[in-house]
Amino acid sequence: MKPEVAIAILYQHQTFLLQLRDNIPNIAYPGHWGLFGGHLDPGETPEVAVVRELQEEICYVAPDLVKFGIYEDDRATRHVFAAPLTVDVSELKLMEGWDLGLFTIAEIQQGERFSDRANQIRPLGAIHQRILLDFINAKG
Repeated sequence: MKPEVAIAILYQHQTFLLQLRDNIPNIAYPGHWGLFGGHLDPGETPEVAVVRELQEEICYVAPDLVKFGIYEDDRATRHVFAAPLTVDVSELKLMEGWDLGLFTIAEIQQGERFSDRANQIRPLGAIHQRILLDFINAKG
């Protein structure tokens, strides 16, 4: 059975918050930019998991989380939620991952971005790019 994960599109104006995943070979998309979130604990709903993951990863409680969709591939079933980012990025506390940052639509389309902490350009995970582009297109 494929793992189930809950991830969040956090947006602020025309930008989107992404996490640079740790560069550890045994995780999905190591060293790639991706959406915040993670695996569902046994018996946990996606709605509960996404709230927990955001608190664990960036100490953020997202208002008005709305289910955007489900994305399934050979790696995982991803429950995708969306919510506004209502605080400045400097107020977030990165507890998991290598870096974080707000991406412009052009950067999402380009599929890569420089990380100050990694001191290099890192790619955006393909599934995360697809989800974000779908969201941007759906919202016009």
